[in-house]
Amino acid sequence: MYSVSNPIPFVDLTAQHQPIQAQIEQAIQGVLRRGDYVLGQALTEFEQDFAAACGVQHGIGVACGTDAIALGLQACGIGAGDEVILPANTFVATLIGVLRSGATPVFVDCEAKTALIDLVAAEKAITPKTRAIVPVHLYGQMVSPTLLLDLASTYDLLIFEDAAQAHLAEREGYRAGSIGVAAAFSFYPSKNLGAMGDGGMVVTQDETVAQTMRSLRNYGAPRKYFHTDYGTNSRLDTIQAAVLGVKLPYLAEWNRDRHHIADQYNTQLRPLHAHGILPIQNQSGSGHVYHLYIVRALEACPVDRQTIQENLNHQGIQTGIHYPLPCHLQPAFVNLGYRSGDFPIAEALCQEILSLPMYPGLTEAQIHQVVTALEAVLAPSSSLKISA
Repeated sequence: MYSVSNPIPFVDLTAQHQPIQAQIEQAIQGVLRRGDYVLGQALTEFEQDFAAACGVQHGIGVACGTDAIALGLQACGIGAGDEVILPANTFVATLIGVLRSGATPVFVDCEAKTALIDLVAAEKAITPKTRAIVPVHLYGQMVSPTLLLDLASTYDLLIFEDAAQAHLAEREGYRAGSIGVAAAFSFYPSKNLGAMGDGGMVVTQDETVAQTMRSLRNYGAPRKYFHTDYGTNSRLDTIQAAVLGVKLPYLAEWNRDRHHIADQYNTQLRPLHAHGILPIQNQSGSGHVYHLYIVRALEACPVDRQTIQENLNHQGIQTGIHYPLPCHLQPAFVNLGYRSGDFPIAEALCQEILSLPMYPGLTEAQIHQVVTALEAVLAPSSSLKISA
């Protein structure tokens, strides 16, 4: 068994940044020389480049992914009196973004195999007040664009994508950010494309939405000292944009590395299926960008998730839970009127899921170390065949 002398972090940003550190430093120095720290040249360039990478015309950088959802929905005309459908098992930022837009969030359950929003349940939740649906491309896998577009067309719904975990993800010929009227991205440091601090972006093909977003993020001013919207101060810093601009050309390669790592996990974990360890299902092929690699500890598992996590941590292997409590059961939002049992699949998944180490540069030896440690916790006296 491996010891803590060979620790494996959950995410290793230092290893990712080291090969391009000189480029990052040069880009930051460029901003320092120009002195354009807010709405500067590097931001304009990155907005254009990232939007193009998503297959759309416009990118509008904001301070964080939560602002991207809140302001993005507002720019799309969503507000008070509107109902917005979203999955119960998303990160709380999705919910907060909907609430900040003034709309009423309507939760629906998710699919057990993929953890993605259940579109059949979403259809049943539609009322005359439903204006939009926020599909969350969770863990790096997109919700089916074909099914989303069919649903939106049938019920005249606006699609606003939460693509915070799905940079350059693809499915059914679509790229994340290109399905709906607009989409929100996060550039939190640990994301597939991460800044060195907070950051976010709304991407859209709609010129009007883009213009409104540029106003909303800048105090509601389409031009200096002329305020036409009730906006806020939420701008992606130029220095962060410069860093992201350096990293963007490497993103496709990093995503391929993540997918290769996931393939190795899938292969090596196969003997553990009989012991109740089952990965979240990939229905997107090579289009899944694996922001996170998630396994489920099912009823057949001989030990509980907490025991697994504690044992792995004792061996120096960091793990996570994304997420341990669904949005509808968070204490801050009890006023929304939901109760335990309302969304049984989401609630069950929150008790089962475990995120294993996943980042570009994770080696085959490290993957084997993780799987071997997991096997030792589940069946310490067995002779399961774990491929090296």
